[in-house]
Amino acid sequence: MLKKALLLLVIALLILCIWQWNLIAYGLQQGKGQLKVIVEAKTIEEFLDDSEFPDSLKSKLRVIKDIRRFAIDSLGINDTDNYSSMFDQHGDVTLWNLTACQPYELEAYQWSFPMLGSFPYKGFFDIERAREEEQELKSLGYDTQIRPVNGWSTLGWFNDPILSDMLYLPVGHLADLIIHELTHGTLYIKDSASYNENLASFIGEKGAEKFLAQKFGANSIEWIAYEADKEDFKKFSSHFIRGSKALDSLYTLMRTVVNDEIKAERKQRMILNIINAMDTISFAKNSRYLGRFQNSLPNNTFFMSFLRYYSKQNDFEKDFQGNFNGNIRSYLTYLKEKYPSL
Repeated sequence: MLKKALLLLVIALLILCIWQWNLIAYGLQQGKGQLKVIVEAKTIEEFLDDSEFPDSLKSKLRVIKDIRRFAIDSLGINDTDNYSSMFDQHGDVTLWNLTACQPYELEAYQWSFPMLGSFPYKGFFDIERAREEEQELKSLGYDTQIRPVNGWSTLGWFNDPILSDMLYLPVGHLADLIIHELTHGTLYIKDSASYNENLASFIGEKGAEKFLAQKFGANSIEWIAYEADKEDFKKFSSHFIRGSKALDSLYTLMRTVVNDEIKAERKQRMILNIINAMDTISFAKNSRYLGRFQNSLPNNTFFMSFLRYYSKQNDFEKDFQGNFNGNIRSYLTYLKEKYPSL
């Protein structure tokens, strides 16, 4: 009887492996990449004690320690060991994100994972595997994009390390990024990527402002530089959120159009108009934004990224200021009580 039960279990496992082989293979590949990051990461103190590690980067590590402590003590971020160690990338990209979108609809392709739910992006530690999956999606007609990842959260499954490339960010952007990722580890709602990313972007920005004001002063070089960059990016993101609404209206009008060549031409013309309209925006640093699309036009995945990360900022701002008087700790406490987190 026991032999039959074991045989049935083995058969069931084999069937599961065959049925979900792609998912299992992906999980093994990701596990291998994540394990490398965890095993090779060293504590901040080890880098600070290393006489050959540059002093300029040591100063950034000390700032990260301050950011992390500030996020926990002053913002109400969950206290974990995240960002208390660092993985040295040696100048290489560690992780890439693949996104995909319908060609004539602002609807993101979703990847589903057991227990975790659905996500509109998929990470890869191996760029070739990302390109292989991208080609499969392209063959099905999807718009796609692969981009390097500056940081990510494992939502408490592992202790997330600092990535060494983070140390080259200006201190304001560094604080924004660290607090953004720590927010994911504090609250992450299943099957709600747009809400999660918008919230983390909002808390990251507000938290960075408060950190810079406390550590350097509200009129410091660090605070002023971050505010200037933030205002430029707000103009940039607002432009493409408006552009995404224009594209969405175009796609609605084209639902009765069956000729793909006509749809592609109208889509390209609309995106080109959106890009050309950037000339009407006054940026403090024009070179950072103007002319960046000279070689190729963005596709739907680019517009979806702004909706995913920044489209709900005004809603959060209204709730944050109106009901919580700008207190991040109170706001996060309320949200953690309201929503179940992974």
